[in-house]
Amino acid sequence: MDISILIVEDDDITRDCLADYFRAEQYRVHCAASAEDAERLLRDEAIDLVLLDIRLPGKDGLTLTREIRTHGDTGIILVTSRQDEIERIIGLECGADEYVSKPFNPRELLARTKNLARRVRAAAPRPQATTANLRRFDQWRVDLDRRLLLDDQDAGTPLTHGEYQLLCAFLNHAGQTLSRDQLLDRIKNREWAPNDRTVDVLVGRLRRKLGDDPANPRLILTVHGAGYVFTPRPVPCC
Repeated sequence: MDISILIVEDDDITRDCLADYFRAEQYRVHCAASAEDAERLLRDEAIDLVLLDIRLPGKDGLTLTREIRTHGDTGIILVTSRQDEIERIIGLECGADEYVSKPFNPRELLARTKNLARRVRAAAPRPQATTANLRRFDQWRVDLDRRLLLDDQDAGTPLTHGEYQLLCAFLNHAGQTLSRDQLLDRIKNREWAPNDRTVDVLVGRLRRKLGDDPANPRLILTVHGAGYVFTPRPVPCC
């Protein structure tokens, strides 16, 4: 795969080691020591993935994650030296795809990067979507090839991998109450911790993209003590 990765890390030794490691694996590597340097590279270069340290001088990695996500579906792996569950949840809320803690095994990081790169490439826009790859619900259509939400004006909203898998689970089980464990089983390529709130985070992100008021939702309902239910009945687009 011809994959371009941006490593954002303020520690020179760590950044150089990661850069050498990914170059040896035939990645095109760009490096930045700060969020501001990263922003310049993201403007000037075609970046597929960002490996992003949370603890940066100046603007932190969480803020940069949020800004990257507002502009597209670039893959984001957050890196931190802390085993902090709350920080991890915040990172996912900001739009990160993956999360690893220092010290990490380089081979594990490489495996996660490869998996995310495949998902990003699979979600890349294609010239045209056929009706066979579109499903409609409520006022929305979802392009299953490009992982896009399309509104009634054909404006597209990209879905991250986790959001896409969650929406697919809801579409395939509309009207059924799904527990958090059932939803976790349908969201692949992550390692889950006990009592993980990731499903709640992804539901919140998906509600925002669907314009579903979390205080009074009508598309994704919370069934207290049981899980969530997706109320619209999806249909193929004709």
